[in-house]
Amino acid sequence: MQTQPLLIVDRLSKSFGSNQVLKDISLTIAGGDVTCIIGASGSGKSTLLRCLNRLETPDAGTVYLEGAPVGMKWSKDRLYEMSPKELAGQRRAMGMVFQGFHLFPHLTALENIMQAPRTVKKEKTEDARGYALELLDRVGLVEKAQFYPHQLSGGQQQRIAIARSLAMRPKVMLFDEPTSALDPELVGEVLWVMKSLAQDGMTMAVVTHEMDFAREVANHVVFMDAGYIVEEGAPADVLGNPQHARTKTFLSRVS
Repeated sequence: MQTQPLLIVDRLSKSFGSNQVLKDISLTIAGGDVTCIIGASGSGKSTLLRCLNRLETPDAGTVYLEGAPVGMKWSKDRLYEMSPKELAGQRRAMGMVFQGFHLFPHLTALENIMQAPRTVKKEKTEDARGYALELLDRVGLVEKAQFYPHQLSGGQQQRIAIARSLAMRPKVMLFDEPTSALDPELVGEVLWVMKSLAQDGMTMAVVTHEMDFAREVANHVVFMDAGYIVEEGAPADVLGNPQHARTKTFLSRVS
């Protein structure tokens, strides 16, 4: 496992109107880390995740990917906002999987996975197709290559969404409650794919309410409450022996 930080969050703050959702958040994610971010609804988890790749623009603070500020660039010793094109290039290193699947309904599973490598990275069709088939096999859906999204279950669609993000060969994967929209019996097939990614050393930041997944797969757990990081550390510590009263109360409600 790498030891140098892949992602650094430095004193991040974000408000929506008068509601301050993130309050001076600092966080480090090393290469190969699986960081699970937990907490009650409204604690700021998803906003933090969306700030990592600048889907939300922080009001203060900076996110660094491999030492480079995300969404910003240096000029004459000052940071300036990147152009949308430059930011899009930087985002390629960060795959993101949402609660909803957001697949293109008019494209097959295979075409959904091939789309970005062909149009964004200008890969040859045969190369994009070959890698897409590898990814379909990896998520256990190679036999569904020619199926359209409406022909797939929610769990299958989410696995295709994961494969689509992996097709861009990201350095880190961001998951925003990827199982929350699924029926309970479909959750396991998505978590299986995520566990396999973790075993292969993929750096992951996962907003989740799946405590068993956090215990088994994460090596770093962050508990958020009211816009703050209240407690963080190894799963055995945060989940097994929490020190803060708010962490204890939260875990008593979800365990």
